[in-house]
Amino acid sequence: MTIFPVPASFLTEANSAFAQSILQGLHAPQKTIESKWLYDARGSQLFDTITELHEYYPTRTELSILRRHAPELAGFVTDNTALVELGSGSSTKTRALLNALPGLRSYVPIDISEVHLIAAAEHVADEYSTLDVIPVVGDFTTDVPLPAGLDGTSKILFFPGSTIGNFEIKDAGALLGRMGDIPGVVAFVIGVDLVKDTDTLIRAYDDASGVTAAFNMNLLTRINRELGADFDLAGFKHEARWNTDKSRIEMHLVSLRAQSLAILGETIEFEKGESIHTENSHKYSPGQLAELAAQQGWQADQIWSDTAGLFGVVVLTPK
Repeated sequence: MTIFPVPASFLTEANSAFAQSILQGLHAPQKTIESKWLYDARGSQLFDTITELHEYYPTRTELSILRRHAPELAGFVTDNTALVELGSGSSTKTRALLNALPGLRSYVPIDISEVHLIAAAEHVADEYSTLDVIPVVGDFTTDVPLPAGLDGTSKILFFPGSTIGNFEIKDAGALLGRMGDIPGVVAFVIGVDLVKDTDTLIRAYDDASGVTAAFNMNLLTRINRELGADFDLAGFKHEARWNTDKSRIEMHLVSLRAQSLAILGETIEFEKGESIHTENSHKYSPGQLAELAAQQGWQADQIWSDTAGLFGVVVLTPK
């Protein structure tokens, strides 16, 4: 396995970006923390557990779609094609593509959690010995430099897990546009959660066993540990909300009492019932995503779904 070298300044830069993002979000009228910060090593482990819960339908549904349809992507593969995955996590769904597309030359997982990324990449490298596995530590919501060894290769971008739903619509459009600027991209495979009944959605983001709550609350633990804050975890609770107007599930951390927080020399005040908005998960119709992609120079070649219409996988190609 080839590991794309991480700049020596990465951790320092990442910690500074983390601090700046947290302070800016906590000073906003609606306190907000960017959802990407949920995924430290512990958060990534908890999310892997979430994907196995009965209530959390997206992972198993998307995986079944990919296993059924991934061979249809073979027409995009040559002997010089890389699979580039955005926000790879444990790379579980990646195996559906790797198994169906044995001609791939390399696999490039990109993730913000270095420890989780390297461990997952090592597992993939062990399983697929002929594949060049090149993990890249980075934040795909910004410009991530790909290894020079990928110059001249064709690329299939892979963005599973309905992560595109975490972005505001305009930001999702910007990401689609930015991905289209990567040289050599021949296809962009995106998982998207579809609009459905509210009860099913709420249960998926507020499971009975409390794993999603622990995932959300871990964000406060991370801020305490890395930024020296003094969040009292007993003073907050996890809450999932359906926002009808914006067609999205929202995750919030709700203050159970009036309280103040010390962080990096600043004091943040909370009223009872005030929340920190930590994540969005927009739900699309397949047509809505295809229209958004078209505005950024893509066309939807294929839209795959399960029989119940719970989840979709869209295959985009450059116009």
